[in-house]
Amino acid sequence: MPKRYKDIVGDAGSNVVAQLQEHQERLAARLHRISHTVAVMSGKGGVGKTVVTVNLAAVLAREGYAVGVLDADINGPSVAKMMGVRGASFAMGERGVSPARGLLGIKVMSMDLLLPGDAPVMWEASTKQDAFVWRGMAEVNALREFLADTDWGELDFLLIDLPPGTDRFPNLVQLLPPSGALIVTIPSEVSHLVVKRSIAVAKELKAPLIGLVENMAGYVCPTCGSVGALFEGKGAEGMAAELDIPYLGRIPFDPRIATSSDEGRPFFLDCRESPAGRAFACLGEEVRRFVKSKPPAKERVP
Repeated sequence: MPKRYKDIVGDAGSNVVAQLQEHQERLAARLHRISHTVAVMSGKGGVGKTVVTVNLAAVLAREGYAVGVLDADINGPSVAKMMGVRGASFAMGERGVSPARGLLGIKVMSMDLLLPGDAPVMWEASTKQDAFVWRGMAEVNALREFLADTDWGELDFLLIDLPPGTDRFPNLVQLLPPSGALIVTIPSEVSHLVVKRSIAVAKELKAPLIGLVENMAGYVCPTCGSVGALFEGKGAEGMAAELDIPYLGRIPFDPRIATSSDEGRPFFLDCRESPAGRAFACLGEEVRRFVKSKPPAKERVP
């Protein structure tokens, strides 16, 4: 006869506390070899967070830094595709799972690398209601395992591409207080509304904010290279000033960004002198400048 929750004494022999402690110790050991962790977040979907993450990784790697990218979007992973490592195999060794390696040696870990073909992530439980209730915890556990069980090795930067949702950043913070959070928005009042909430959450958690970057801020003409308006909404510079966070600039949309993403090659590598390429380079410089004043990631483990 099944037991009810109130009938269970202690942890029912699951040893869950010891397991969590072991995971935390493994995570601390991983972070001991990672200098800086950067969370790329928004709260709003469709603003190009992953594009920013992938190209920021390329900027840093081209400067000679050892870079890793963790795709924290468990249900809609796309980093592997954009980094050209989708379908790559990796091995389990004594130190953990070896991540896939993209261009410039960028290390990549994503749920997409664990799924067969186009299979979706399915959360199984005894009932659909239970699957919904436990989904958040399952996502946190998956993120913990990606962080703790991946053999990241020595890294200067680990970029963490967070999925949409204002709750995703707190989930990360309870596992790993990042060196800094980079917030992405677009010139849209709807985007600003959601992003403001995410910034409020980050401030409530006293997370270090690198600043706000405005993606898709203009359109690069493929013929003449001039930048024209893409959205009619207000720019994000005023919002950054209102919220008292650094404004890191505008990244215009270039049609080649979409093509590069589909081909699995960061746009920045081939179009460094384009308006968007220069904007990505400036963003990389802002991130480097910020982390220089912060303690290494290994000193930020909770």
